[in-house]
Amino acid sequence: MQITIALAKGRLAEIAMVILEKCGIDCSELKENSRKLIFYDKKNDVRFILVKPTDVPTYVDHGVADMGIVGKDTLLEANLPLYEMVDLKFGKCRLAVAGYPAKKDNSLTSSVMRVATKYPEVAKRYYASKGVSVECIKLHGSVELGPILGLSDVILDIVESGRTLVENGLVIIEDVSDVSARLAVNRASLKIKAAVLKPLIEKIQKAVEET
Repeated sequence: MQITIALAKGRLAEIAMVILEKCGIDCSELKENSRKLIFYDKKNDVRFILVKPTDVPTYVDHGVADMGIVGKDTLLEANLPLYEMVDLKFGKCRLAVAGYPAKKDNSLTSSVMRVATKYPEVAKRYYASKGVSVECIKLHGSVELGPILGLSDVILDIVESGRTLVENGLVIIEDVSDVSARLAVNRASLKIKAAVLKPLIEKIQKAVEET
């Protein structure tokens, strides 16, 4: 019974391959210098698809992929009914709200908060939980420019070292969520292909624990 794994292009896929190889999955075809987007481990009857990170939850939700490896931030933004089975412990960072220091104490008192972000759905849900009205301004590039140029009051973005914030005079106002790579699984697949998926999920969990 073939299973399909969606991998987010780039560094996440590279590290995911290390974990999958520990589980006995052959990722050699994925490592070839190729423009292909679909790859196979014929021995284990595994198909891989390489897609943009934001598309991983969509492929898994529609059942095109049985499972996918992608960042928690992407899963939160997609907000789809997937099973999040394993925290893979790599790609660690956090989603946080940041702005100028003067905003730190009154960031939740404004009647309408303007938030520049790559994660508008996360921002809406986060502020709705606090009873705060927000105007989300979706940006794809350097969201730090939002407060600097007066486009927004704050930003909601991924923070790793925090160096970019410091260099632009911004500070973290509040943390929203810890982020790392996760293994997400299609609900129907977990039932229909339980005989092959569950043992693989257990192997992945064990490989993560041994890393």
